[in-house]
Amino acid sequence: MPWIHLILGGCFEVGFTTSLRYLDGFKNLPAIAAFLICVAMSLLFLEIASASIPLGTAYAVWTGMGAVGTVLIGMVWFREPATIIRGLLILGIICCAIGLKMTAGKSATTSNPEVARVPVSGR
Repeated sequence: MPWIHLILGGCFEVGFTTSLRYLDGFKNLPAIAAFLICVAMSLLFLEIASASIPLGTAYAVWTGMGAVGTVLIGMVWFREPATIIRGLLILGIICCAIGLKMTAGKSATTSNPEVARVPVSGR
């Protein structure tokens, strides 16, 4: 289930980066709403996933999904260049994310509950 949460977070990341194109100096209210909702959902799902997936792996996969998704949206919807080099670089990001998933193992939070939540002073 944590990987599903991470994938959802990555999808919402693509949503908020795509919304940036339509903000129009923060004058477009529907785009602002979409941006804020997608940012909140993306970070929420990343936080949930990082409780079970090692933080570095979760963050790398999350940003990789956002980068690949945003580049693909740019190519399809905004007619950005779709070259062989860009395709190979996207493939490289995907391969790295898969490699991180395959070598992730268990997080310190799942093997040692005392490390799971470090208290923050002042709260």
